Amino acid sequence: MAKSVARYVCQDCGSESSKWSGRCDGCGAWNTISEETGQNSGVGARPGGAVPPGRKIALVGLEGSDHTPRRTLSGIAEFDRVTGGGLVPGSAILVGGDPGIGKSTLLLQIMACLTSTGNTVVYISGEEAIAQVRLRAARLGLSKTGVLLAAETNLSDIVATLQDSVEPTALVIDSIQTIWSPALDSAPGTVSQVRQTAQTLIHYAKSKNVAVFLVGHVTKDGQIAGPRVIEHMVDTVLYFEGERGHQFRILRAVKNRFGPTDEIGVFEMTGGGLSEVSNPSRLFLGERDSNTPGTAVFAGIEGTRPVLVEIQALVATSTLATPRRAVVGWDQSRLSMILAVLDAHCGLSFGGFDVYLNVAGGLKIREPAADLAVAAALVSSLSGQALPDGSVYFGEISLSGSLRSVNQTGGRLRESEKLGFTRATIPKSNDDDAQRSENSISLETVASLASLIARISVGSTGSKSDEPSG
Repeated sequence: MAKSVARYVCQDCGSESSKWSGRCDGCGAWNTISEETGQNSGVGARPGGAVPPGRKIALVGLEGSDHTPRRTLSGIAEFDRVTGGGLVPGSAILVGGDPGIGKSTLLLQIMACLTSTGNTVVYISGEEAIAQVRLRAARLGLSKTGVLLAAETNLSDIVATLQDSVEPTALVIDSIQTIWSPALDSAPGTVSQVRQTAQTLIHYAKSKNVAVFLVGHVTKDGQIAGPRVIEHMVDTVLYFEGERGHQFRILRAVKNRFGPTDEIGVFEMTGGGLSEVSNPSRLFLGERDSNTPGTAVFAGIEGTRPVLVEIQALVATSTLATPRRAVVGWDQSRLSMILAVLDAHCGLSFGGFDVYLNVAGGLKIREPAADLAVAAALVSSLSGQALPDGSVYFGEISLSGSLRSVNQTGGRLRESEKLGFTRATIPKSNDDDAQRSENSISLETVASLASLIARISVGSTGSKSDEPSG
């Protein structure tokens, strides 16, 4: 007969050990190990250690004509863009984000839009009562839609209900950390419970061709809480980002088996819920003051979409022994690298200054092509010289001070021209790509960071660039 054994599992990384300790040997986190009781997986798990025989599976070649499942459009264009063109039947989608950022609101709006096209959807809440979800639906004007609602945390009851009812097109579990399986003795939210419940729901999605949304909590570092194996089990991982003080929300795909990764959808939080933003560049630049020193416009790429955003820098004299370095929306270690390059190769020392860097609008930038815009904003703030009006910047800075080429130059320039920008400062190695793109924007090519600083310091409009063209 199988017997219960005690296991000690880290709630951050999922590592198991035979005894309790204050520090996890797998990830190094403190006070994250808890005791969980489960069935012994050794010889005692099955009488005599017998293993049932497996069944023979068919082996096929790479060539074939399998039927491609037809996607279901949600009716929200920004969401369909992020998922790669709509929902794939049988897919499992993990949605993470900070508390209160709008995950439940977004999913409720998506489910309501699906019902408008005749689809059956089920929304199961493990955190809120039915009355609370109905209040949100009334506030959003969705009370008349055909969303089927339930408040339950028992996995067995959820699966039994879904098996006996009409198979839905989409299912929302809000959230996966609140669901528990009676087969396990551990508490909801532990590693074993999250892993077991997620596996059961994903199996249901694959067997019934139902698109399942799993809402996940995030840690203080912004990562989805629980074992990392959950992100490997699902087909798509979406992060809902944004700052509480901004009305903009970014839906970002960090994993997608059915579409491009790092694609983003932009939403605006309003009194009536989340509304789509079809032109995020115009929204991010709507309140920009082009005559202020320390601001530069970066022409970036998010997934397949070009996005223009304002980089703001403030360099102020510091009274501290160790000056402050504060960054919002960008990588702080990348800022430290650019400051070191400016000091070593350009003779600009920031050792006695506090440096503050902000990406306007709450967008988080991950690509290194923002290096040139950040450097231009820093130098502009340090010198007090505003950058030329109507200019955009993009390029990667190397440790030697030279500029490296970036991809999708044509898309960046076309988006800049569409928004009324007349000039672009780009790496010299991108000049050929820029000349082949169909646009009339004036190009200013620079081979090194020192060349850009020389142009800013004299307040030139481009005559000091290495090879101006266009």
